[in-house]
Amino acid sequence: MAGTSPEPLTAEYLDISHIITEDDTPVDNIFSEKQQRLLAESLNSSWKPGRPFLAAADVGIFHSPNQPPIVPDMFLSLDVQVGDDMWEQKNRSYFIWEFGKPPDIVVEIVSNTKGRETGRKFRIYERIGVLFYIIFDPQRLVQKDPLRVFQLSAGRYIPNIGRLLGRTGIGAILWDGVFEEKRNHWLRWLDHRGNLIPTGRERAEAERERAEQTERELAREREKAERLMAKLRALGISPED
Repeated sequence: MAGTSPEPLTAEYLDISHIITEDDTPVDNIFSEKQQRLLAESLNSSWKPGRPFLAAADVGIFHSPNQPPIVPDMFLSLDVQVGDDMWEQKNRSYFIWEFGKPPDIVVEIVSNTKGRETGRKFRIYERIGVLFYIIFDPQRLVQKDPLRVFQLSAGRYIPNIGRLLGRTGIGAILWDGVFEEKRNHWLRWLDHRGNLIPTGRERAEAERERAEQTERELAREREKAERLMAKLRALGISPED
């Protein structure tokens, strides 16, 4: 019918067969690789927000079928789920039109002055609607503070106040500690109570320590009971009396 507007283009009708979802380009240094895994692994292993989420490192975000992806070092998207067949092309990367929303948080780890974390990437994340943008610059190559967090407000990024990231139920902090036998300043996640979200290894070690502490307490109680029974027998009193 003349004058009728065409139906909006949706994920069902988009042809993505021409899109290259990965090019096997490696990360640029060991620290960045470890930091990426620390961020993604701790969430996937230990975070229980009570809602589905996708936490991934070095995966492309496609915000337009006709534009190349932007690839953050790590991102978190809440209330989304990956399809069962992860080899299917639409499930291989983060297509915003498939998931219905941009990620809630993206993290960029600065390792040189060529990454454009404060320029081109800043503008793209702002434009596509990523709620929180975290720039971790451990060597202070592009900013004076090692950690800067931005929150989207009225379509523009403004500095985020405080450690917690709005209603995401998560926070970010610099942590001086040991990860995989390497002491450094690491970027870590906090839960909604402000507690550090542990890695799978840290959680397993804490659970083992709690179990060992429980066993030690039980052993002390058994020793006390045995000493009491010995005293009773020395007084000629049968414990069964």
